[in-house]
Amino acid sequence: MTLSLARRAVRFPDRTAVIDISEERLYAPAETIHEDRITYDGLSTLTDWLGARLAGFGIETGDTVCLVSRNRVTSLALLFACRRLGATFAPISHLLTPVTVERPFDALDPELVVAEPAQRDLVRSIPFDRSVTLPDLTDVEPTDRWSTDPDASRTLLALHGDDGRPVATFSARTLESNCIAAILTWGFSQDTVAPIPTRLSAPDGLVRLALPVLYAGGRLLLDRAFDPGDALTAMAAENATHLSGRTSVFRDLAADADNAFAAAFESVRCVLPDATVDAALLDPYRDRGIPVSRVYGVLECPTILAGSAVGSGGFAETGDERGAGEAAAGAPIGRPILDCRVRLVGSDGTVVAGAGSGTLEVTGPVVADGHLGGEAAGSQPADQWVDTGQSFERDEHRRYALK
Repeated sequence: MTLSLARRAVRFPDRTAVIDISEERLYAPAETIHEDRITYDGLSTLTDWLGARLAGFGIETGDTVCLVSRNRVTSLALLFACRRLGATFAPISHLLTPVTVERPFDALDPELVVAEPAQRDLVRSIPFDRSVTLPDLTDVEPTDRWSTDPDASRTLLALHGDDGRPVATFSARTLESNCIAAILTWGFSQDTVAPIPTRLSAPDGLVRLALPVLYAGGRLLLDRAFDPGDALTAMAAENATHLSGRTSVFRDLAADADNAFAAAFESVRCVLPDATVDAALLDPYRDRGIPVSRVYGVLECPTILAGSAVGSGGFAETGDERGAGEAAAGAPIGRPILDCRVRLVGSDGTVVAGAGSGTLEVTGPVVADGHLGGEAAGSQPADQWVDTGQSFERDEHRRYALK
């Protein structure tokens, strides 16, 4: 199986791929969701529609297309459209400011910037004059013959850091390795239902969760902007199985005062909090007996360490193993995921053997293929180690904890 959306559309055309739960009206009542269901065939059709119009703009193999948008189904479809075109998809966070939005463009040299109308003010600050809004794409004359044979080694995705830099690049082959690793770690399958509370322009939103779930044939619950009430309503209605997110997600969902929290998590098999989430915020989830698999990753490798795999008999962290008042730092995370090799390097530059502490470095098929812009620009050799800049401790069982 590859990243091909078309193959999935052929295998299970009527299966729901994405449910857009965004409210139709700006000031809709709380916990009101609009269920717009998109099947795998529908997502593939949208991908074809977008690809033909990007080709109409002159986008071809090797070009870069940027998208400035909140979470939309179009964000996913544009990624797959770029794959069929042989182009690079570069989502730009709508949370950047008029100052920081220039940073990714110091490295990116896009042929086109696509934006949702709500981001017009931000787009005006982008040092690039060829842009189009999503609605305006309907006026573009499509090209009939535009698809190319995908090259799995070609750069498909470019992601920037939270403050706009650096920019890391991923080939389709690297993204597929991440999908397979996530499936084997957390048991994603055709029955998986997962909300996407993190933006799709972030590595933990797109590479850690959204793409692996689609790769497995599962279903995504997509909200334009995270709203805890809407998320709980949708999770309960659709029998959500997994939840991944950062601090605000786990804090805000557990803050619900009525029965919505209990109903939403009745079917959840495990939660995947980022390593930055304070352990105390996870108590409501552990108290319900939900396995907790904490996850650590960086831009260049969205998932490096995680709790034990579902299929191997449980998670590294359960309700009986937590310490009272345990903070994120010092709390165990787990072991490296599939196709991810790690090592600890001491302050003197030597590799730490056995139990010990040091700076975590990573390499393997799941690591980004290179960087754009800056001193680190260029392709990265397959055996090169990437310094995460984060200190870790490793115990005698080869489990890692933030130092």
